[in-house]
Formats: sequence, structure tokens, C-alpha cells
Amino acid sequence: MTEEQQSQREVIGRVKWFDPAKGFGFIVAEDSGGDILLHANVLRNFGQSSVADNARITVVVQQTARGAQAVEVREILPPDNESPLPIEDLGDSDAAQIASLPLEPARVKWFDKGKGFGFANVYGRPEDVFIHIEVLRRSGFADLQPGEAVCLRAIDGKRGRMAAQVVSWEAALREKK
Repeated sequence: MTEEQQSQREVIGRVKWFDPAKGFGFIVAEDSGGDILLHANVLRNFGQSSVADNARITVVVQQTARGAQAVEVREILPPDNESPLPIEDLGDSDAAQIASLPLEPARVKWFDKGKGFGFANVYGRPEDVFIHIEVLRRSGFADLQPGEAVCLRAIDGKRGRMAAQVVSWEAALREKK
């Protein structure tokens, strides 16, 4: 084991903030409360271009001359929300019902965080799938980029197909194993 690997440790914490435009953000560790730098490249290696504030995250951290820095993301869980506001088109769907839906590979067509929604194209299907910002946040994301590969669990809503969950491409691959 190299000296670099010996100084690494697994840490569980919460995302303090992450700005995709700046290319970094910070995690607050549960055990020490100290800030840990999360670089966009480390997040991209996990398969996501963004992460929601207050999401629970497990990372491998290495101490550097500039402080603690995440070098690998192991898991991201959506932020806790004791009383999430209902999303009308999702109806009474609970987490188990949503998890039982098939994962469908898709590419983000566009997503506007300011407007609070966007659309994706599911491979082999002609219609777009609507993605609401609240579904995105509950899935652990803060934003999506055009062309980003994701997997969706979608339902047929009153106005067409709607994402009930968004999963990173890499997380979907890990889930199928």
C-alpha cells in the first residue's frame, strides 16, 4: 500500500454546497464537521455532474497540503425531507412503487434550473419525458446538463410521461450488478 493510500479514509457526510459552474463544492463530515473539498471531476467519475445540497454522501478522503479532499465518491443519497411536498402527477406513489419501475436509459434534452424543469429523451421512444426539479432534488441531483446520460423511472402522468426518479448512468450500472 502506498503512503498516499494509507492517508485515505472513508467519510460519511452531507453536501454543504456544490456549484457545477465553479467546478467544486464542499462536504461536511458527520464525524468531524470539517469541510472536505469535492471537485467536479471526482463527482463526474461517479457519474453525476451535480449533487443536491444536503445530500448524504460517502466519499474516500485524502488529506492534502490544502486540507481534506474527496478523491472518490462511493454513494450519494438524496437529502432527507421529513414532509416532502407532493408532486401532483406522481399521485400517491411511494418509494417502493417508484423503485419497482424499470430503469430507462435516456439523454437530457435540456434542463433549466431557474424554470424548475426540463426534458429527456428515452432511447427507443419518440416522446420526451418531463423532469421536475423536485424529482431531480429527491434523486440527489441539483442540475442536469444537455446530453448527460441518465436513467429514468418514468410514469404516465396527466400531461405525458414524467420522471419519478433520476439515476446517474453509472449508478444504474452498479444497481444492475
